[in-house]
Amino acid sequence: MKSIYKTEEGKKRILELYDKQLERLDVPYKDLYVETSFGSTHLIETGALEGEPLLVFHGGNATTAYNLLACGFLLKDFHIYAVDTIGHPGKSAETSLSAVNYDYGKWTGEVIDALGYDRISLFGGSFGGGIIAKTMCVVPEKIKRVVIYIPSGIRNAFQLKNARMMFPMIMYWITGKREWFKATMMPMAITEDNITEDIYETAKLSIDHTKVKTAMPTNVSAARMAKCKAPTLVMAAEKDCLFPGPGVIKRAEKIIPDCKTYMIKGRGHMHFLTDEERNMIVNFLLNRE
Repeated sequence: MKSIYKTEEGKKRILELYDKQLERLDVPYKDLYVETSFGSTHLIETGALEGEPLLVFHGGNATTAYNLLACGFLLKDFHIYAVDTIGHPGKSAETSLSAVNYDYGKWTGEVIDALGYDRISLFGGSFGGGIIAKTMCVVPEKIKRVVIYIPSGIRNAFQLKNARMMFPMIMYWITGKREWFKATMMPMAITEDNITEDIYETAKLSIDHTKVKTAMPTNVSAARMAKCKAPTLVMAAEKDCLFPGPGVIKRAEKIIPDCKTYMIKGRGHMHFLTDEERNMIVNFLLNRE
């Protein structure tokens, strides 16, 4: 099997950052490994171990360690299983799954079984939101409640619309300069304030040292999604260049049977949630509406 990493040294640097970011959680956690037909899958178990179980997915070409820092607001209320997406940077198997078919949904179903749950709630954004959308289509009976945030897999933008990110990326590959890498991220971030050092360092190591996967989980079938009756909250960003909010919300309301939606006004793909929005996520997942 081909490695997703360009070099062993690059893999080492990514995993060193992963472990440093986990240490900053400042809460107890433990490593879990479960076996699936697609390969070994690593999860971080943390949060409130007596709380509501929640399976959490990270974005593409990022890691679950970075994602846990960003999702710290979930740690108080949920028994979290934060999964390393298979075939992405992290500690799961390097098996690359197709973004077009429903293998990610099958893989997630096997992870849920391996954890010993009949049903569990799911939370994830961007690429992780797309994995959840595929899962909703494959194993709807295993899902309790869902929050998908700036998700792929519902109504993705045409890739040509994001060609403006390619020139600065090429310039970064040529020069290695920080300003070109930041320019690559600006269509997603809109303002530099949204590019934190954690985001920058995580994304840079991924771009520098892995064979980057540009394909996001494709739009799911309406007929398949119709089988999922789990209460679902879809949060989309109005100015998201990857998954434009108006289109995502319109299609989500059409194809997801039990769907609530929320437009993140005036923000792009990379942004910070308000306290009100974080509380909305927690309350929805706990059915405290």
